[in-house]
Amino acid sequence: MSPQEISEKLQSQFGAAILEAKIEGIIQPYIKVASVNVNDLALFLRDDADMQFDYLMCLSGIDYGKNVLGVVYHLSSMTKRHKITVKTDVPVEKAEVPSVADVWPTANWHEREAYDMYGIVFTGHPDLRRMLLPDDYPGHPLRKDFKVPEFYQGMKVPY
Repeated sequence: MSPQEISEKLQSQFGAAILEAKIEGIIQPYIKVASVNVNDLALFLRDDADMQFDYLMCLSGIDYGKNVLGVVYHLSSMTKRHKITVKTDVPVEKAEVPSVADVWPTANWHEREAYDMYGIVFTGHPDLRRMLLPDDYPGHPLRKDFKVPEFYQGMKVPY
């Protein structure tokens, strides 16, 4: 399927939950979805006979600034040989997105990294905890508003 066909099928299936589709004039076509619909969309993308997106290549957190965080999912179908990118945005004050670890098990580690670095909470995740930083580390270092602490556990941070 072409990105246009994928977009049209998602529009017909999810309607207003599809917030934007950027297909033309860019290297990686994407679909933007409301955050509450991420897991339902993921299940549809994986299980639909025409889609069969069986491979989550990457899941990344993003700080867009202006109190908006995002999650980007790069998906591929090994059997159908097509790709699409799915995006969702959340406000910093309520940075919650449904987990897709039940759909693509590799999302487990990707979501933990986005949680650790950006503070995005993936609801329904089987084991959401820090994986790169200590449990008591103050804040999320890839956020644009992050300030490196002068001291951590009584030690001066050499920055």
